[in-house]
Amino acid sequence: MKKFNILLAILCMNLFAANAQSSNDGGAVKGKKELRFNLNQDGSHYVKGTFLVQTWLRYTQANPGTEVFGTADDHILDIGLRRTRLQLFGQLTDRVFFYTQFGQNNLSYKSPRKQGLFFHDALGEYKVVNEKLSIGSGLTGWNGVSRFSSPSIGSLLTLDAPLFQQATNDVNDQFIRKFSVYAKGQFGKLDYRLAVSKPMAIQNSTVQGSELRENATFSSEPSYAQVHGYFKYMFLDKESNTSPYHAGSYLGSKNVFNIGAGFMTQKDAMWHEAENGVDTVRTNLSLLAVDVFYDKPLNPTKGNAITAYVSFSSNDYGKNYIRNIGAMNPATGTNAEGSYNGAGNAFPTIGTGNTFYGQFAYLFERDLLGGAGTLQPYISSQYSDFDLFSDPMVMYDGGVNWLINGNKAKLSLNYQSRPIFTMNTAGEYISSDRKGMMVIQFQVAI
Repeated sequence: MKKFNILLAILCMNLFAANAQSSNDGGAVKGKKELRFNLNQDGSHYVKGTFLVQTWLRYTQANPGTEVFGTADDHILDIGLRRTRLQLFGQLTDRVFFYTQFGQNNLSYKSPRKQGLFFHDALGEYKVVNEKLSIGSGLTGWNGVSRFSSPSIGSLLTLDAPLFQQATNDVNDQFIRKFSVYAKGQFGKLDYRLAVSKPMAIQNSTVQGSELRENATFSSEPSYAQVHGYFKYMFLDKESNTSPYHAGSYLGSKNVFNIGAGFMTQKDAMWHEAENGVDTVRTNLSLLAVDVFYDKPLNPTKGNAITAYVSFSSNDYGKNYIRNIGAMNPATGTNAEGSYNGAGNAFPTIGTGNTFYGQFAYLFERDLLGGAGTLQPYISSQYSDFDLFSDPMVMYDGGVNWLINGNKAKLSLNYQSRPIFTMNTAGEYISSDRKGMMVIQFQVAI
């Protein structure tokens, strides 16, 4: 690991030095503020590096019965690194492209010290037909279902991506990345991606055990291939498909209107106990989604813009499947007073049923705060009608991004309200209370 870090540091220093060179001697194009080394005279062959860190300062109204290392705690203040990333990628020849992403997620006060970094992405890609077809393989985020199944974390509009769209996150993949063979391309205004993935072993999952239950969980038997894809029609400006990750907001630099649709399927991915308590029922994973993304400059001179996104998902994970998710959860467990949500900031996010999601933001003029940047207030909400619950799951949040230097230096203030689910006397899961979470995030990226 130490040798890798030293090599990575040397490479980044070389890229930085190359960035100071002029385009006449093979360096980056003059005036472009990026870590880039051109491999040929016109810059069509290159290697590029990026860096990102997102730090959270957070106050959480903890779920009922929450404990931190055995001690009850219903109000938690913490600081953590939500995400850190190093990317290295490039076009080596006219047809050969590589992409790697290295870093970690969710490093907090309760994490093991000296937590190891790991590869998020590592892939090679070959361009078969210019723009229309490229084929690649490796550990990759070329995922299906919907737009933010592969989110660009550096340009997120809200504090976090809609996590329900990351359908198998850390169950049988690695933070949405999968071992896949994929095809992607653009036919005019139509952008597509298709992938066939080998699911990772459930036995090594950090979020689910391998035992059978009354309600569906992911099967720990040898897995069939997972097939997924996403298609979008770009009515206005075209989006790049160099990497798999979709922008959350273009901050007025593009005029984008897309309609998309996607799917994910896997034979016998799920299982649950039969009613007799002896037999095993195996069912397919079947996910479908449609969405719309709109990013519109209102006044290109001043920089005002709006960003909007809506999606509908129909998800079949098997009988009454529910997964609670708590982003960088500050708690470690629950006691006898616990609810269905579990510990900390978790709430039912993914499950069998239908989900509606939307987000909207307004970007003020770029000189709103003079030399200190501008503001981008936003709201978002998830409404899920899960089969297991009698009440809908409704999460909403809102906040404001202070864009000090676009997405390169951004301070965000976000408040999230989540429901608490408990069982009533009739044996039904109902929404009985709500809890909140306030986060200040500072993002630095290059």
